[in-house]
Amino acid sequence: MIFSLFVGLAYLVISSNALSINRRHYLQWQTGGCIATLTTPSAAAQAAATPKSRTEGYAVQHTEREWAYILSGAQYNILRKGGTERQKSSILNTFTTANAGTYTCAGCGTPLFASQDKFSSGTGWPSFSVALSGVEAEEVDAVRATLDGREVRCGTCGGHLGDLFNDGWIYRGTSAAKTGKRYCIDGAALIFKPEGGGEDVFGDDPPPNRVIQYQPSMYRDT
Repeated sequence: MIFSLFVGLAYLVISSNALSINRRHYLQWQTGGCIATLTTPSAAAQAAATPKSRTEGYAVQHTEREWAYILSGAQYNILRKGGTERQKSSILNTFTTANAGTYTCAGCGTPLFASQDKFSSGTGWPSFSVALSGVEAEEVDAVRATLDGREVRCGTCGGHLGDLFNDGWIYRGTSAAKTGKRYCIDGAALIFKPEGGGEDVFGDDPPPNRVIQYQPSMYRDT
């Protein structure tokens, strides 16, 4: 009995810690996916064991010192270090399809998402049902893509943007229900350019009375 209690407590601690690490566990928490939660850390470890460079092979390249100079601290942490902002910490999370325009890479200006493809996922991160051609999705097997999601990057500079999940179907009444995809993006990685001109909106600006905080990187920081 004591052993069973110990195992139960250990499970709760492991699950709690895993859920606090990154948003890849959001769907598992929502659906009570215990098996997926237990298997996710090994999948993430496998991904970290064979990382892809954020520099080699990309059209726009800078040294890390140059990136640190070009980007704000928040942008650098997301795009170059693979960090994750806290939920509801970016002003772009409050934007809807009524905010017509294009979401571009804060690192190189590449168009990444169109405003008509943004939807409210309730996760606290800017979410899109479709990406433009400038977005690059991590290549993983179908099982891992479903259970663990995939990293998405800017295809021009290799900057980390967020994650792609195959759970769009649960968001009934949104464009994601049609595509089956949810691009869960860190607002700090984006700059919103309004349609027809106007002042750019930087995603590293928080909503009123909020401060952006970050979670440790799951990915290679190069």
